[in-house]
This record gives sequence, C-alpha cells and structure tokens, in this order.
Amino acid sequence: MASKSAEYVVRDLLAKAGIEVNGSRPYDIQVHNPQFYSRVIRERELGLGESYMDGWWDCDALDEFFTRILKARLDRAVKGNWKIQWHLLRSRLFNLQAKSRAFEVGEKHYDVGNDLYTRMLDKRMNYTCAYWKNAKTLDEAQEAKLELVCRKINLEPGMTVLELGCGWGAFAKYAAEKYGVKVTGVTVSRQQVELGRELCKGLPVELKLMDYRDVTGKYDRVISIGIMEHVGYKNYRTYFEVVDRTLKDDGIAFFHTIGGNESSTTANPWTTKYIFPNGMIPSIAQLARAFEGLFVMEDWHNFGPHYDLTLMAWYNNFENAWPELKDKYGERFFRMWRYYLLSSAGSFRSRHNQLWQVVLTKPGRPQPECRFS
Repeated sequence: MASKSAEYVVRDLLAKAGIEVNGSRPYDIQVHNPQFYSRVIRERELGLGESYMDGWWDCDALDEFFTRILKARLDRAVKGNWKIQWHLLRSRLFNLQAKSRAFEVGEKHYDVGNDLYTRMLDKRMNYTCAYWKNAKTLDEAQEAKLELVCRKINLEPGMTVLELGCGWGAFAKYAAEKYGVKVTGVTVSRQQVELGRELCKGLPVELKLMDYRDVTGKYDRVISIGIMEHVGYKNYRTYFEVVDRTLKDDGIAFFHTIGGNESSTTANPWTTKYIFPNGMIPSIAQLARAFEGLFVMEDWHNFGPHYDLTLMAWYNNFENAWPELKDKYGERFFRMWRYYLLSSAGSFRSRHNQLWQVVLTKPGRPQPECRFS
C-alpha cells in the first residue's frame, strides 16, 4: 500500500478511537518515521510493536492509547499480511505448547534476569495479578491475593499442596508459613527454581524444574496461579487430566488465569515473539469444555480490573529502577518492556482481557465451605 494511502487509513482508524497523530494529548502518538503507516497496515500488532521498539513512534501514555484502541476494537479492523497469516496457521498445525517446547518461555522470559524481577515485583515476588479490594500498596495487594487463594481452597495445617507453575515460590512460602502445609511446586524456569529454593529455605517446600505433565503423587489441593496462559488450547484437557490424576477424591482444585472474552487458537504475534513464547489466553468456553466431566465448578471469580492496577504498579517500579538496570538491558529492551507492561494494562482497563480464579471439585464430593472473597 502506498505510504500516503496507508497514512490515510491509519489516521482514519486512530480517529475512530479518538487518537490523533502528532496530537498534544498524552494518548496521541508522535510519528517519527513515515514508513510506520504501511508497516502497521502490513503487519498489524507485530508491526505496531516492532516499530515502537525501533523508535518509529512514541506516546506519553501507552496504557491509555491501548485502552482506546481496544475499546474501539481496532484490533479487528486491519487485515494482516503473510507473516500474520503464518502465525495463525502455525498455531493450528503445531502444538506450540508441547513438552518439547515447554521450557522455551522459562528460558526467554522468566530467566531474563532475577535482578529485573526483584526490582519490578512485590517483596514476595508474585508475578500474577494482585487483589486490591482492601489494599493500598502492591505488597498489601499481593499478600491479599495469596490469602484469598488459601481461603478459597480451604487450607488446613498438615495438608499437601501441588502448585503447577510455582514461580519464585511466593504462594508456597506463604502457605507453608501461614497455614502449616507442605507444598510441592514445579516450574520451567531455572532461575525461578534457584531463587525460590533460597527464599523457601527451611520450610516444607519443594520446588522442581519440571513440566506440569510429568508430576506424580496425590495431593489434598492442586492449584495453579498463572500457568494456564502457557498451556495452549491443544492441551487444556491434558492439564485438567493431570489435576484429576494428582488430586485426592475429597480435594479441591484451583486455577488463576488471564482470560479472553472470545475463544482463540492463537495470541498477539508481538507478545508471543518478544514476551511469552507460545503463550495463549483461554476463554470460558475452552476451559469449561476441557474440564467437563472431570470437575464440578464451585466458584468463578472475575477481578480483571485489578490487573490494570497491578501492571501499573509493576511499570512504576520498573521505571524507577531503570537507572540501575539500563547498562545491562539497554534502550531497546526498555522500549520493549514498557510496551509490554503498558499495553497489557490497557487490555484490562478496556475489559478486552479478564482475570479469573476458579475453584473445582470432583463429582460427588460435598460442596466445600470455602470463603470466596
């Protein structure tokens, strides 16, 4: 598409979201390279993100820019080129979340550097949505989230818990200290295991470098806080079969995940290329089909707007810590990470994405007396 024609199309699309090119408002964009327009038309989300990383455009309030774009549903308005179509086809032809690929996201994202995550996250190292109902700080909100999970699964001293996707051991440490339970956690990140073991030293916590499909044993509780986004639609049933296999008949299962309003078999190509390799956001329909016949759904809680607050807190921590990190990571990484955190905040602010916590039990078990809020 000729550059002038592409510029007209992009300007017209952005105007539908109330965004002006080279405007004066914080959510307006400043275009530095005229090739930006045709690149976005050709490559959609991938072109938009890569051109930002390349410094072709800027925006003072990326979070609000994306909020407006997603509310106006502009993500549906531009047809992609062969790169986008290949991304869609690839996700259908191949199991991008197969065991052979399971450790890619650990190596490329979670192992990027514990120095980055210790500065960006709360003091307990939670890298999932916090619960801000009665909290004023990130530390308070993340501790409230951990307590909420413990209440929902009705933890009692002496229980055994399996955590699929344990991160740096934030939940494991909290549950072991506060509730006197024994936790086994698995993750595909070497750096998470190393730091997590150090943080949980002296507690009845065992963290393993392992794919969730390889776990064994029987547990009183089986949970995950932020692994479902890495499971993939071809493997949702397998995930719940693992939970069914490892959960005692009178146990409680729980998962916490980002969710999409519509079923999809792919993800944003920029995000999967630069942030979460092989990532995918599930829908209610996909998850419900996957656990149908295995579990009874006891509670489905949506607090998606809390992720907007969490991401903005992470971004503020990241920006404040950048002077200590910039020599190691560089300017292109800063633009990439800023784009990731603020575009994600916009996706929750616009209600494009949700955050779900779901409690499950096996058929025939009495309904548990859990505290769901």
